[in-house]
Order: sequence, then structure tokens, then C-alpha cells
Amino acid sequence: MIKSFIARLKQGHQTGKFPHKDPVMPDRFLGLPELSEGACPETCSACMDVCPTNAISHDADGLRLDMGRCLFCGKCQSCCAEKRISFTSQHDLGTFTREGLVRTAKSGCSYDIQPDKAISKLVGRSLKLRHVSAGGCAACELDFNALNTLAWDLARFNIEVVASPRHADAVLVTGSVTKNMLLALKKTYEAVPKPSFVIACGTCAISGGLYADSDQTCGGLEEVLKPDLYIPGCPPHPATLLDALVRFMGKKPR
Repeated sequence: MIKSFIARLKQGHQTGKFPHKDPVMPDRFLGLPELSEGACPETCSACMDVCPTNAISHDADGLRLDMGRCLFCGKCQSCCAEKRISFTSQHDLGTFTREGLVRTAKSGCSYDIQPDKAISKLVGRSLKLRHVSAGGCAACELDFNALNTLAWDLARFNIEVVASPRHADAVLVTGSVTKNMLLALKKTYEAVPKPSFVIACGTCAISGGLYADSDQTCGGLEEVLKPDLYIPGCPPHPATLLDALVRFMGKKPR
């Protein structure tokens, strides 16, 4: 016992400084995508061809990248000869609308999502989440679970994962919503006291991801329930998750 106590004293305070200070992201982290202005060569479709989820499209206004479908693999950035696609280290990617996940050259580098006053009025002091893994690969689940570790300490924001939907304010969904999980997901949502909210966590939950066209999935959460918060990523980094949840409560991090 005394050895454990001494070890804790030596380790000191290990929890990150968020929200007062941005977390230091790893060098390999791919965050908010930026698209540069200008027309691509008419015959070039390299970025669209290499994208496994058809997250990139092209029209008269230039390139469009849908973060709700993006895996953040970076292949488009690597193959673009014109260098029109780049990924920054910006981690705050959550948004309240599906349209807010679509990036164009006109989007620039700004991505400041303001809290929704109607939502923060209800969950501004505490947020209880019932997590449903609706056919995920466990990547989103693992990074969400990481928020309960010492490094992130989810509880300091009065955010808690509860065992019963009757105790929850919102249902946080990961996975592409398989047909085998459809009934369980619906029953969980119906059991949450109203008003309640739905959070789509990860690319699969938002759009179906790699499994969007599978006959065994529903192609994303929107086909079943309307999300109130979208958190993109494959999987979303714990910093992305925490930032989005804190903003959802109306507590703007910075």
C-alpha cells in the first residue's frame, strides 16, 4: 500500500490541461481537412478514385470532402498532385448538423462550432450517456472508453456513462447500425426519458463508413434516428470526443 502511495506522489498530476489548454496531438494525427481553391485538371480524379468511402466529390465550385464519410486515412492528401487537399492537426471536429461536416475550399481553416443554447439549457450542468455499440469494430468504443482514464478524466465535466437508458440524457452510438442491433438500438432510445438526444460517434455511425452499402447494415444512424451531435473520425481521437461533448453541454472549451 505504501509503495502505491509513493508511486502516485512521484507521478504527480497526469490529467491533461484541456479545456484551458489544447492537447498536444501526435505527429501522425490527421485532423480538420483543408481544401485549397482552384480548379482541378479535368482529367484528374485521383483523390476520388483512391477514397474507400466516396467521401470526396467535385463540382463547378471545386472539391468537396464529407468528414461524415471520411476515414482520415490521408490517401487523398498523398495522391493529389496539385496539393489541394491537406489535413491539419486541429482536433475539434464535432458539429450539430450533418451539413457542417462537408468541407470545401470556401470553408477555409475556420471551424468554430458554437454551443446550442436549447441543448445546453437541458444538459449544461451534467450529461448522462448510454453507449450503444451498434455493430462497430471496437475502435470508436476503445477511444471513447479512454475518456474514463486518468489522462482525460471525463467525470470532471460531470459527464458519465450510465448502465440504464432510464438514467440517461442521450444515447451515444458507435458502429454502422447493423440490422441485428436495430431493435436493441430503438428500444434503448425509446427507454430514455424525454427530451433526449442522439450522438453519432465515428464515421460508421454517421454514414455507415466502409459498410454503408452492405445489406446487413442500415447505412448509418440517420436512417434510424436523427442525431443531435456528429463526431467524425475513424475512430475519433479522445480529444475530438471530449471537445464535442463539452461543446454539446454548452461549455465552449476556449
